[in-house]
Amino acid sequence: MPRNPAPVTRLAQLRARRGRHRSLTLTTQILLGILSLLVLAVVLGGFLFTMLSNQTLDRQYQLRALGIATTTAAMPQIREDLAAGDPRHLIEGLAAQVMAAAKPAYVVVTDRNGIRFSHPNPALVGKKLEEPVAVLDGQTHLGFDPGSLGRSANAKAPIFGADGSVIGQVSVGILDTKEQDEQLQNIWLITGFSALVLLLSVAGSLLLSRRIKRVTFNLEPAEIAFLLQEREALLHGIREAVVGLDDDGRVTVINEEARRLLQVEGTALGTPVTDLVPAGRLRDLLTGTLGGADQVALTQDALLVVNRMPVAIGGRSIGSVVTLRDRTEIEGLVRDLHSVQGLMEAMRALEHEYANRLHVVDGLLELGDVEQARTYVSQISAESRSLGEGLRSRIAPPELAALLLAKITVAGEQDVLIEVTDESRLEHPMVDQAELLTIVGNLLDNAVDALANTPRPRTVSVQLDDADGVFIAVRDNGPGVPADKIDAVVVDGYSTKDTRPGMRRGIGLALVRRIVHRAGGTLDVFPGPGGNFEVWLPGTADTSGTDMRDAQ
Repeated sequence: MPRNPAPVTRLAQLRARRGRHRSLTLTTQILLGILSLLVLAVVLGGFLFTMLSNQTLDRQYQLRALGIATTTAAMPQIREDLAAGDPRHLIEGLAAQVMAAAKPAYVVVTDRNGIRFSHPNPALVGKKLEEPVAVLDGQTHLGFDPGSLGRSANAKAPIFGADGSVIGQVSVGILDTKEQDEQLQNIWLITGFSALVLLLSVAGSLLLSRRIKRVTFNLEPAEIAFLLQEREALLHGIREAVVGLDDDGRVTVINEEARRLLQVEGTALGTPVTDLVPAGRLRDLLTGTLGGADQVALTQDALLVVNRMPVAIGGRSIGSVVTLRDRTEIEGLVRDLHSVQGLMEAMRALEHEYANRLHVVDGLLELGDVEQARTYVSQISAESRSLGEGLRSRIAPPELAALLLAKITVAGEQDVLIEVTDESRLEHPMVDQAELLTIVGNLLDNAVDALANTPRPRTVSVQLDDADGVFIAVRDNGPGVPADKIDAVVVDGYSTKDTRPGMRRGIGLALVRRIVHRAGGTLDVFPGPGGNFEVWLPGTADTSGTDMRDAQ
């Protein structure tokens, strides 16, 4: 089945329109948006991390200096020498050993008066501190010291004498430059990690945009919105019913006309069509179980013509579109037209027959045999009246009697004899008259059509009775219905006959079955040879009209 080229053509038009109106593509918008967010997040994260890292490093270096200071202050030799005034000048050497082992910037030992006993600058040994001794309270102190060697993380610990009094302090510092080197390493690590995150984000953005573009058939957001507006305007601006289905048979699109014809209420989008339409021919046509163009399906209220078209874009199936047309009125008019044409053919034949009879009467009058002419006219008049009067005497509803007379006349022109059985009686049928006409008319049409191209004689018998409800039997001497086709012949769309121009086959018996089912009656089809259809309808006082009464 050919694919629908319309979507592809429309995509080409939208892409040409895009070329005339340049704007940022979806890929660029996604990439710029994600990069902007990531850059902002990385910058803020890096700034916060640097601040926290600096604070952590400051604290770590202060604690490190404190450890060195307290350890040095607790050394017995330093305590003893400081208490004695360092007569042997050993404190400077001990401080140098501590510096060599722990790698601080300086280790300065002073007495409680601030006199230095050690310093990295030998010129300052023996000189007094510029600031007061901070540990006279017996506590350690942390902070940053501008100092003579530069800014440093500083820790000061008291040196206690033998009697527990503070006799001096140890001041240990770690220069800020060392801390800055470590911070710089962290910054480079953050920068490298951020760059890696940005690269991965760019790659992810490109993959995401490609995925979105593939799903949206390379359409930009503005084009998608434009298509959506067009689709909504188209769906609700046409008279035909349209139903869109995805590959799983779920409804993706449905317009108001489709809701009316399918009698769908509430939310239908996303619902499987099998949940919306009862089992039968219509559901099979919607799901694609039955194929073909212009297929006919009957619902409770309408005769529908169904077409189902698979849809694929870019070689990928996206589902199908089903259109439904309400042919109820048109089909009724077509059938009425064919009935009128049949009557006209019968009238033409009768015209020739009556012309021949008039010629006989004229000849008899020309010969002067008036009595014979009178007898001949009386004879043919009695023959014409007898059929109509016979029907009216047994069939009370005038519409049904007229229908039978018309069917008998039309069938006669096809060399088919329709007989109403002698036991037929229909006095006061308590059923809907329009339904009765539809059932009888369709059964007779089906019987006459079944006798086409069969050997003569071709006969159809009609039996009508209203003793218990209404009983209708139509039998013919044609080939009949095969035993394996009994259930199929009453399904809408089934027919073994050639299609008439402008008229759909496979509707009559399906319509009869639907009317009988709605009335609570029965329809029995018997296998051949010979067609045999029997209908029983329960009596009812309601004789109001019914739908599709003109589709006889």
